[in-house]
Amino acid sequence: MLSSEIIIHLLLILSAAWAFGGIAARLGLPVMLGELVAGLVLGPPLLGIVHFTPTLEFLAELGVFFAMFYAGMEMNPRELLEHIKPSLAAAAGGFLLPFVLGFLTIRFFGGTIYQALFVGMGLSVTAIAVGAVILQELQIHKTRVGHVIMGAAIADDILSLITLSVLLALAESGSFAVGSFLVIVGKVALFFAFTILIGHFILPKLTNKLEDYGGKGFTFAMISALFMAFMAEIAGLHLVIGAFLAGQFVRKEVMDDEIYLRIKDRFFGLSYGFLTPIFFASLGFHLHFEWSLDFVLLATVITLVAIIGKVVGSSVGVRLFGMGSGESLVIGFGMNGRGAVELVVATVVVKLSDELLAKGTITEPLLTPNQFSALVLMAFITTLLTPILLKWSVVRSCSAGEKESFCLLWQDSKSGKR
Repeated sequence: MLSSEIIIHLLLILSAAWAFGGIAARLGLPVMLGELVAGLVLGPPLLGIVHFTPTLEFLAELGVFFAMFYAGMEMNPRELLEHIKPSLAAAAGGFLLPFVLGFLTIRFFGGTIYQALFVGMGLSVTAIAVGAVILQELQIHKTRVGHVIMGAAIADDILSLITLSVLLALAESGSFAVGSFLVIVGKVALFFAFTILIGHFILPKLTNKLEDYGGKGFTFAMISALFMAFMAEIAGLHLVIGAFLAGQFVRKEVMDDEIYLRIKDRFFGLSYGFLTPIFFASLGFHLHFEWSLDFVLLATVITLVAIIGKVVGSSVGVRLFGMGSGESLVIGFGMNGRGAVELVVATVVVKLSDELLAKGTITEPLLTPNQFSALVLMAFITTLLTPILLKWSVVRSCSAGEKESFCLLWQDSKSGKR
């Protein structure tokens, strides 16, 4: 129900996001940075005017959904596949190095084996939606760098799913079940096989005949997005992967140009003009914890380890496939954002921890309150820093006279082209 309270909350969030986003743009910073600050100011960390409600959570998730579909429309699936090797290398390096560093950090601070494993898992996550929005804003999403980052983020999400499932099973049963592991891998493999079948053999025949009477082109796009999101959820993946892949199906090459542009414009307006600002503002609502010297030290080390591990691991991975230092750095920073995915992972672990403690299965929590809060703070800081560091790395590469493929498109974004 659309109550007066919800209307006021939306009014405040959108007004603050618009104002702070405008300030960020004037300072030469990504607009999403201003939207993050808007949530920080309005939410519990500062003024406490707006709190995270089920309605805002739904709208925030819908914002990610629309943004990922739009990102899929903007990117060529063939080019994603062409860069699959560096994408997998970036995902592997960006997953393994922060995982190991996170594990060692928690062990150094006296945490248990399980706590170290779950914190390492949390540090390894990459938020695909955060990366997609930043790449769009800098207009480098159609370049080799953009395709590698998106491909790596998808691969990272799959690695995260498998690792999280294995760790949760270990914590719950105390042993590793090979059968459960194979089921997870099988579901993911079937999902992508099904995606290729639908996307390349069935949907192009439908989109060729698509008409836009009464906005029905948009309706068809929504049906495709919802269906693929549902299939991704069945496979155990995040729904945004399904939305992104659905966007790949509704592409310019397989449908009427005019209908494609109408659908694209509607998704852009709904996501970037309305729902995405709510998503980024809502990330700031999760920052509420008590400060102490122990917590500050733990959170600082975890955040530094998360950034260094992700950037170095991803950069080194793509360097093995001949990518230059400028592109490698951009990819490393592009993989650094965490956002909502990190919060979901940490929340799932805490819920299971409470259940197992109540049953007496474990005697120590899977995540302590300080560790959970440190992960939340790390997620916010990395999401806050990623657009700044990513833009800095793009400017550095393009200003140094290097002829990277993304420099021309970045110059277009400065001129206000989309």
